[in-house]
Amino acid sequence: MLLVYSHKITSRLQYTFKHICKRILGLEVKFTSKVEDFIAHSSLKMSYTKQPLSNELFVRSHTLLFEQGLSDLDINVQPWETTKGFFAAGERSDLAFDIFAASFYLLSRYEEYLPHVKDDYGRFTAKNSLAYKQHFLNQPVVDIWAYKLQKILQERFPDFKFPQRHYKLQPVIDVPMAYYFRKKGLLRTIGGTLADIGRFKFRQLYQRYLVLMGFKRDPYDTFKWIITKQKQCQFKFMVLFLIGDYSTYDKNISTNKKEFVSLIKSVADYCNVGIKASYFALEDLSILKKEKLKMESIINTELAAVRHSFSKLNLPKSYRHLIELEINQEFTMGYIDKLGFRAGTCTPFQFYDLDYEVETPLQINPYHCLDFGLLKYQSQLDKKEHLQKLMDQIKAVNGTFTPVFHNYAFSNLERWKGYKSLFNLILESAE
Repeated sequence: MLLVYSHKITSRLQYTFKHICKRILGLEVKFTSKVEDFIAHSSLKMSYTKQPLSNELFVRSHTLLFEQGLSDLDINVQPWETTKGFFAAGERSDLAFDIFAASFYLLSRYEEYLPHVKDDYGRFTAKNSLAYKQHFLNQPVVDIWAYKLQKILQERFPDFKFPQRHYKLQPVIDVPMAYYFRKKGLLRTIGGTLADIGRFKFRQLYQRYLVLMGFKRDPYDTFKWIITKQKQCQFKFMVLFLIGDYSTYDKNISTNKKEFVSLIKSVADYCNVGIKASYFALEDLSILKKEKLKMESIINTELAAVRHSFSKLNLPKSYRHLIELEINQEFTMGYIDKLGFRAGTCTPFQFYDLDYEVETPLQINPYHCLDFGLLKYQSQLDKKEHLQKLMDQIKAVNGTFTPVFHNYAFSNLERWKGYKSLFNLILESAE
């Protein structure tokens, strides 16, 4: 057990130390503000305060973990060996930077509470982030910093055996539309037919009717392939179905179609299943609740996981809605067009509500790669190279890799050519 001395024990401090010490390094951690208890402790210990008590392992603290609410922070990012750091700690500190304050800044998504320019869908974009501007978005810096702490603890306490954590894979399959042509109902099928003719898409029109007449498989119906892949793996995929009402933004199949319901049930026999919350459920708790109850009635178990449409988040409102509905797993924390680490970590973490200054039961599973983010790389070789670099970063800190692929990325459509082999490359990384 690691004992941490600090002049003041706050919820921010406990939250950050728990993530770094317990979730990443596997260490139990306790806190004290009594000097005598600290001196009496014979195992791992460190102080996190303004001045060292004597010659103990000491990290000089920034004020961030002792504050409440938001303030205008002066952040100066500097190189630190093979990575970057900020909140410099000074010469007397055993670490060059206050990794705890810096980690809290990234994990709490502090910058997303501050005024920023949103995109057309109202999303916080990668280009607004400190990590992108300072060129460390491609590194799980929180995990890298945690191992720097482990290294100096090991030097101070050479007889202590640290637990070993292992690289994990947590693939997410996002299903906004289970079928491209089938089960759309008469009006949508007529509308699609007229649109094909109007845009001179005669090849698509031909494909549409081959599928509708049963001569060909629907291009988005890749579920047999997904289940086959799941059967070959020791870990479970998370498959998230959009079951919200039809709207301008959400165009999935109605849950009144028995075949769609039986598809969800059959996938749930092999994979973990959750919902892709509809666009309007993001703002409206009653719509989200309706979708949650609908999915629970299909899978006959409590809903555990949610991902929001268009990867849109409104902090802290989006997460508070999930907490209110007792949904404990969330998969929206990432960027749609950039590979990397939005929260600076490849370890699932709890949501910290900055308005209420409290750690919540909601676990955020940050994703590091969305299939759309790979489209900007022209060749298959480029895609593989960038994917491999990302996986190498996560493997280096024995983290959890969470890629998000849509069901149609495994189709034979030209745009998604080669994505099956990219997904296979990801699955092979866990062997």
